[in-house]
Amino acid sequence: MKNIPIVLLAVAALAAGCGRPSPRGAEHFLADDIDTSVSPGRDFFKYANGRWLAANPIPASEQGWGVGSLVREETYARLRSICEDAASSSAAAGSPAQKIGDYYFAALDTATIERVGIAPLRADLDRIDAISDRASLLAELAVLQTYGAGPLFSPFVAQDEKNSAAYSFHLWQGGLGLPNRDYYVNTDARTAGIRREYVAHVGAMLGLLGENPDSAAAHAAGIMAIETALAKASRKLEDLRDPYRNYHKLSLRALGALAPALTWATLLPAMAIRGVDSVVVGQPEFFAEAERLLSSRNPGAWKEYLRWTLVNRFASTLGAAFEREHFHFYQTVLSGVKEPRPRWKRALDAEERAMGDLLGQSFVARYVSPSMKARYTKLVDDMFAAYADRIRRLDWMSEATRTKALAKLGAVTRKVCYPDKWKDYSALVIDRSSFCANQMRADVWEYNYYAAKLGKPVDRTEWEMTPQTYNAYYNPSNNEIVLPAAGLLIPGVPDSLVDDAIIYGYAGASTIGHEVTHGFDDEGRQFDAAGNLRNWWTPEDEKRFNARAKLMVDQFNGYVVLDSLHVNGKACLGENIADLGGVLIGYDAFKKTHEGRSDTLIDGLTGDQRFFLAYAYSWLGHIRDEGLARQVMTDVHAPQFLRVNGPLSNVPAFYRAFALKPGDAMERPDSLRVSIW
Repeated sequence: MKNIPIVLLAVAALAAGCGRPSPRGAEHFLADDIDTSVSPGRDFFKYANGRWLAANPIPASEQGWGVGSLVREETYARLRSICEDAASSSAAAGSPAQKIGDYYFAALDTATIERVGIAPLRADLDRIDAISDRASLLAELAVLQTYGAGPLFSPFVAQDEKNSAAYSFHLWQGGLGLPNRDYYVNTDARTAGIRREYVAHVGAMLGLLGENPDSAAAHAAGIMAIETALAKASRKLEDLRDPYRNYHKLSLRALGALAPALTWATLLPAMAIRGVDSVVVGQPEFFAEAERLLSSRNPGAWKEYLRWTLVNRFASTLGAAFEREHFHFYQTVLSGVKEPRPRWKRALDAEERAMGDLLGQSFVARYVSPSMKARYTKLVDDMFAAYADRIRRLDWMSEATRTKALAKLGAVTRKVCYPDKWKDYSALVIDRSSFCANQMRADVWEYNYYAAKLGKPVDRTEWEMTPQTYNAYYNPSNNEIVLPAAGLLIPGVPDSLVDDAIIYGYAGASTIGHEVTHGFDDEGRQFDAAGNLRNWWTPEDEKRFNARAKLMVDQFNGYVVLDSLHVNGKACLGENIADLGGVLIGYDAFKKTHEGRSDTLIDGLTGDQRFFLAYAYSWLGHIRDEGLARQVMTDVHAPQFLRVNGPLSNVPAFYRAFALKPGDAMERPDSLRVSIW
């Protein structure tokens, strides 16, 4: 079971692939990418990054390509070295090196993968075939939940939103094979085509399990009918961001009344959930529909649904035929990717998901220096000081709310580069006999790891990302920002060689400032300094905040990508508030540095210009049309170019730095400029 705190990520994921041919010198770090044929006031993203984009097409194995890809290329090389060293060592059984090496070896051992085939799934497939009543159906559904397959609904353990000192068991909508509800209900030609491809894909996967084509096609249609019913009962992306509307704490008796067909008294223990007297239900209406479906569909339909859910979970571990079919739909159809990544990269991706903390220990020991952590810890301190100053200067906030905002900011925990302690994988068994079996054991280990937290004190030291992850997050229940080392790296250039404008624009604004602002965006602001869902705002301040936030919703609703596909301004409001806040905080902090106060030019650029160019570089990248459509439909982050042009069009210092004037495409009248934090 994956713990899913309400984390608000700093960076939308871009897949990694081929790397930059050679590192670029820090002295020309930003100027090399500028496309002077584009006016900065017309499209700053293209102005700042245009030459790089033109010279770096998306590789066939990738959905997109950009700065995150380049960081991941460096990380791939480092993790590969760690895994190859471990695989060739004579590490003691049960040691971290043995597990790292054996997992990697098994993931690359295609001969054994083909010979083993679906044997690791055989016990589950036999139990599914033997299902004859609801009790046996729910027993296998519970097993598949421990694999992280998520049939019918999604369970997880996390801090209770209204009592951050305790863990609660959560039940959330789920059970879908397509990315979210919109893929089942939207009527546009693109989405309708994806639905047709999906039904064909499900049928093809069932065929690989041995079903004849006619039977597989009929069963695929039945699976689609079940998932469509679940999707229609699911909430929209933007509606999942309201923490009050998605918090319903029910006693076990009330849960039983909501969905009695799920017989929770036996289902929860079968899912290793014991000793709880209440459950947090995210979307009660979804579970009412799940109840109706269980009561109205015959066991045969559910058997096929569980069979599909199982094979879909482990398809990439079962051999070439399964992997090809899985890739075709989930990568080519949904994201436009032309060919798979090299197998060693796919092995590293799988191992990161299976036991990333184990890899992280070696990664930090080899590649993350104390001086790097010290530099970015200071940068974090500078950003917090700048944010406190901004809060003190706000003209729309009352003193009562301001005092509480400053108290919350001061209470934010700052986790930089890597954790002080690591997860203990001693109970996880890894060997070279089967890639699929290793993955199944890793999934069960993770599920049990989180299930075991129930009834125990909250561990506020824990990280939910590994140090080698190109990302970061804010967790409102812990009131913390978590900044993995890889999320701060500038590809191809050691951070010690770049100047303050780059550091404060790239890592300061887009990551650190972004994450801390999440504590005060439309969702995070509803949690107090202790991490509890509690309103600490005066009614007047809340109204003023919401009025300013609506301007941002309207701004992003107006952006169109891919013909008539609009950005969902409400769904990505939190990320957009955090982007704007990050830029403003980063700029304020930069202006307090020696370079920020000087008039020195580098490559003919002022410090302010380099700051904004560095921010644009932090979102450098492009994405295939299929991936862009998927992002707009499923992601709470706006497309990369809008994460530059959108917030900067509200920043007066940006206007001054690049001499924007009325009539420029990025110029917004004062009445429409967003000013929150």
